Amino acid sequence: MRAVRNTEGGIRVVDVPVPDHAGTRVRVRSAGICGSDLEMVRTGLAAGTLGHEIAGVLDDGTEVAVHPFVPCGACVRCLNGLTHLCRETTATMLGVFTDGGMADEVVVAESCLVRLPPGVGVADASIVEPLAVALHACNRAGIEAGMQVGVVGAGTIGLLCGAVARHVGADVAIVARHDTQRRAAEALGLALDAPRDRDVVFEAAGTSSGFDDAVRACRRAGTIGLVSTTWEPIPISFLNAQMREVTIVPAFVYGEAHGHREFDTAAAISAAHPEIAAALITHRFDLDEAPRAFAAAGDRAHGAIKVVLHP
Repeated sequence: MRAVRNTEGGIRVVDVPVPDHAGTRVRVRSAGICGSDLEMVRTGLAAGTLGHEIAGVLDDGTEVAVHPFVPCGACVRCLNGLTHLCRETTATMLGVFTDGGMADEVVVAESCLVRLPPGVGVADASIVEPLAVALHACNRAGIEAGMQVGVVGAGTIGLLCGAVARHVGADVAIVARHDTQRRAAEALGLALDAPRDRDVVFEAAGTSSGFDDAVRACRRAGTIGLVSTTWEPIPISFLNAQMREVTIVPAFVYGEAHGHREFDTAAAISAAHPEIAAALITHRFDLDEAPRAFAAAGDRAHGAIKVVLHP
């Protein structure tokens, strides 16, 4: 079968054996390119088949999104609902330490299968995974209806944090640099404005200036949600954060909240808001076009937000 891997010659579609380990076979229909995929390629960490934003079809025709890791279920973190902090989470993450979903098919544990609710097409359902990331960040930051929320950085996760906060009932203002991002923000009902005096501000830019902007946008004793992923150290001054006594809350992938897996809840939110996938998925490519897709995803000049591969 075909699979997308990083080779000495760059991103290539190569022939690999069909997976034959235990689990359920998913015939992949959509696989999103994440910023972490780009960084793993850049740093040389991408050793196997890429892809952890995955949706596809089972042999019986059931359409599913794929929860891309399997916690142990027995450690103290799992027993307390912190499944995303289980040591097995990173070890089993599809597309990182095990072969992922940028391929014709993938075999996964039964617990990874999330049946798509009505209203979510499988071609769009790879958006469920990053939406779960944003939902977890909103839960960590304590977003509630009526809150004033700001977002600094309008990439995929920043826009999705805004979309989830608005779904909860918050008022959201976002800072967007690029025209494509501004159009997406407007489609999601987010105010294009420099946030000020906000209860919660999500730092989604991953830059020193982005952190400074987030602190300035936050009210005193408010909350900064750290949702950007920086692969290289960046200098940060904490003076303003100290003087405002803001609470800084990092967020990593997704776990459980309110008695449900956040990934499952994200699938339901996606069904309730089809405008999310429509606004964020800017580019679609056949699997054989993976080199072009990665080039588009890594170059803001292409106007890309979310790039999706379709095997």
